[in-house]
Amino acid sequence: MPKVAKELKPLQVSRLLEPGWHAVGGVPGLLLQIREAASSRGQISRSWILRVRVGSVRQHIGLGPYPEVSLAAARQKARSIREDVRNGIDPLQHRKDIKARLVAERAKRKTFEECAEAYMDAHSSDYRNDKHRKQWASTLRTYAYPVIGSMVVADIAMHDVLNVLLQDTKKNGSIGQLWYTKTETAKRLLARIKTVLDYAAVRGFREGPNPALWMGNLSTQLPSPSGVQHHNHQPAVPYSQVYEFLQYLRRKDGITAKALEFLILTAVRSGNVRSALWSEISFTDMVWTIPAEKTKTRKLHRVPLSRQAIELLKSLPKIAGSDLVFPSPTNKPLTDMALSTLMRRMYESGELLAKAVPHGFRSSFRDWAAERTNYPDEIRKAASGHKVGDKVQEAYQRSDLLEKRRRLMQDWAEFVYTAPASAADNVVKIGLNQ
Repeated sequence: MPKVAKELKPLQVSRLLEPGWHAVGGVPGLLLQIREAASSRGQISRSWILRVRVGSVRQHIGLGPYPEVSLAAARQKARSIREDVRNGIDPLQHRKDIKARLVAERAKRKTFEECAEAYMDAHSSDYRNDKHRKQWASTLRTYAYPVIGSMVVADIAMHDVLNVLLQDTKKNGSIGQLWYTKTETAKRLLARIKTVLDYAAVRGFREGPNPALWMGNLSTQLPSPSGVQHHNHQPAVPYSQVYEFLQYLRRKDGITAKALEFLILTAVRSGNVRSALWSEISFTDMVWTIPAEKTKTRKLHRVPLSRQAIELLKSLPKIAGSDLVFPSPTNKPLTDMALSTLMRRMYESGELLAKAVPHGFRSSFRDWAAERTNYPDEIRKAASGHKVGDKVQEAYQRSDLLEKRRRLMQDWAEFVYTAPASAADNVVKIGLNQ
């Protein structure tokens, strides 16, 4: 047992300046350590040390600097530690355990934003393309982060998710709650919030049920999306007006006009046309093969090319060193804005009768196929690159119906290049190579 030293008063302790160990009494083993400061000669540093034996090992436990820790506070700390030792507690190990718990707890205090960013980084290879990844991030940053981004994921409850879904947002100049005004966006946002919270739970950052669950949870608080969703279809050129529109379009020079004409003929998505490569085109088979990684269904899609589509492609120049069919002036894929801007200008000039967007030509094609042809539904869907039927039907429908779709696409080309009877006498026909 340490020798009991004379109990010093605070004033006596303040006068201790000689480097070394000074017993101050009051608690066995309590010492004031005085050292010369390494950074400045003549300066000293003073700190409290408790020397105590734990089992067969003597430990030196720091109690803090003097005078920041007063003599009375040092004695109180020392008594508490000696009491722990008598109760079989190793003070140094106890400190390590406390620190480890604090570190672990701090690690668990992840915010929603931290978890969302970590999830997106971990799954970067899962996204169909960079645009899909940006959509994920944009939705969360626009709607979720301002409301729950800084919240610790462990603390997020159902009412917090509701606050996200019912936040005010502007649409068409009016203010309304997100769930009601932008239902499709809200649905996707909810699914992404649920995924992030699932990720946080698996990583041990939160416990309990996921507050973003729909069935039996949010379904009791919100109307079904199908009950409030407004189907805002992409504005399209009526199929009866496509011929007239093409007459104006084909008078325009430039690769953007050619790309838009090819989009109309093939009825595919704008992104597929803009990223089309010559290596994907077979003039012999009259087929354009879109790789699976470029399609929304993640399946390879073969597009039968009509005679008119082939003729259009053959009229295009090939740029040395580039495989792009429709390159921009900088030899990169055209932007979606380029096609949209062309249509907007044509609307403003009166060459397009109603506002429409490039994607709307898929609707023009589908409406024509449904109303003016007898092709079965599965052929019409396959032509648009949609899934055909359910999983059972897919299992039996191994073919992509290419040859049947070829007849459909040729009929479509004939339709859009043939003047309606009522307009035949008023419209001057333009040759493909003109």
